[in-house]
Amino acid sequence: MSLPPDAIDTVCILGGGTAGWMTAAALSHKLKGLPVYIVLIESDEIGTVGVGEATLPAIRSFNNALNIDEAGFMRATEATFKLGIEFCNWGRIGDRYIHPFGDYGQELNNLPFYQHWLRLQKLGETHRLDEYAYSIMAAEQSRFRHPSTDKSQIESSFGYAYQFDATRYAAFLRQFAEANGVVRVQGKVMATALDARTGHIDSVTLDSGQTLHADLYVDCSGFRGILIEQALHTGYDDWSQWLPCNRAIAVPCESRGTLTPFTRATALEAGWQWRIPLQHRTGNGHVYCSEFISDDAAADRLLGNLDAPKLADPRQLYFTTGRRRAFWNKNVVAIGLAAGFLEPLESTSIHLIQEGITELLQIFPDKRFMESDRTEYNRRMGLNFERVRDFLLLHYVATQRDDTEMWRHFRNLTLPDSLQEKISAWLTRGHLTRYEFGVFLPPSWVAVMLGQNLLPQGYDPRADKAPEQEVRQHAEALRRRIQMSVADLPDHAAYLKQFGAASKTEPLVAKAG
Repeated sequence: MSLPPDAIDTVCILGGGTAGWMTAAALSHKLKGLPVYIVLIESDEIGTVGVGEATLPAIRSFNNALNIDEAGFMRATEATFKLGIEFCNWGRIGDRYIHPFGDYGQELNNLPFYQHWLRLQKLGETHRLDEYAYSIMAAEQSRFRHPSTDKSQIESSFGYAYQFDATRYAAFLRQFAEANGVVRVQGKVMATALDARTGHIDSVTLDSGQTLHADLYVDCSGFRGILIEQALHTGYDDWSQWLPCNRAIAVPCESRGTLTPFTRATALEAGWQWRIPLQHRTGNGHVYCSEFISDDAAADRLLGNLDAPKLADPRQLYFTTGRRRAFWNKNVVAIGLAAGFLEPLESTSIHLIQEGITELLQIFPDKRFMESDRTEYNRRMGLNFERVRDFLLLHYVATQRDDTEMWRHFRNLTLPDSLQEKISAWLTRGHLTRYEFGVFLPPSWVAVMLGQNLLPQGYDPRADKAPEQEVRQHAEALRRRIQMSVADLPDHAAYLKQFGAASKTEPLVAKAG
């Protein structure tokens, strides 16, 4: 098959890891059958961050689009199912709530169920909103079964994601991409050559002396941004004024006890700690702000909180929260850490990679590299990053904590207008706007707002149209259906085996000495 004269026929992806191999897998699959040469440059000497182990439900769409067998993928990556994220100590010390992957209840009279619950609260309702969320009830009991495909059933009202070994996921997708014709070239980029007329990247030269030319370059080189920043000097918008955490320490530990189908994020004095249960180990990390705690104290805090012996020495990571001023500049598209970084409080790292790839495929260029394509891509990705930023910041400012310097800092913070407007609309009548671009739908905002004690003064007045007794009966029937259905679900670990997703690898155990 021949291509039009202006069609892209060579794509160069710089960097492997999760971002690089997700990009290679997706492009090679979507462009299969076309005479498009895809090369990925990767150096064995350069490590990857590889701690993005928790995902959002959209990852299933990515895997499904590649026709990846779910059970086989889960075995290869030591994956577990994920129904949501548990947040501890965020609103107040001792508080806990789960941000579920799914809705609360079922719509009544074309209104979200939570609006009716807010009304019932004013009338003395004592049941938690959580009791009407299938995914929360299942997560709290560490139970799982795939959602029903019958949309009329409450068992269809939830979604799920995965918790997996990101390094193994990259290796899994490498096999997929190479089977689709992607060529991996070992080496480090030592020089880039720009086209004198357009300013586009013309070629890259490796440490071996090999020079590679491409029409389109995808920069997956991580924080360094070798093409997007070092070559094209695109610039970076620093968002530290809103999200000041700038360091993280990651360490794996043995997998012990109940295999929970959720990630945990526990607020600490100067940041927060993650816990991600995989089949063979548990991933742990401490995200913190160096202005409020030292590296040694942060490491001690993390290691002291582990619920099992560590399996390796802690890894230190440094970052600046923010985004490139342009994700697509000239003939370079930045994806992954090369595009920007937002702390993984809501498991958005891999999702933002996926968004970058999806938007690139939707606005795939030709050799003319139309300015309108770049502008639209940058607009969409900018909105995705900004709305994740606002959602993360909500966790820090929707709090009653003032027990440490960091929490007092957030109590006095001036918010972005976009977030302030969102909070104000919620506090008056529980109103939430659904975005065209942005991963977090209204139930996610409801979970954090209510979970961190931001109760609205009122509710949507249309909720009053339904007779109180009808609403109470609907709510109680719903709560009992969920309670009975969840009690019938298998244990999470047992279901992994039943589904054929359990790895044959024995759980890792720390070595003596």
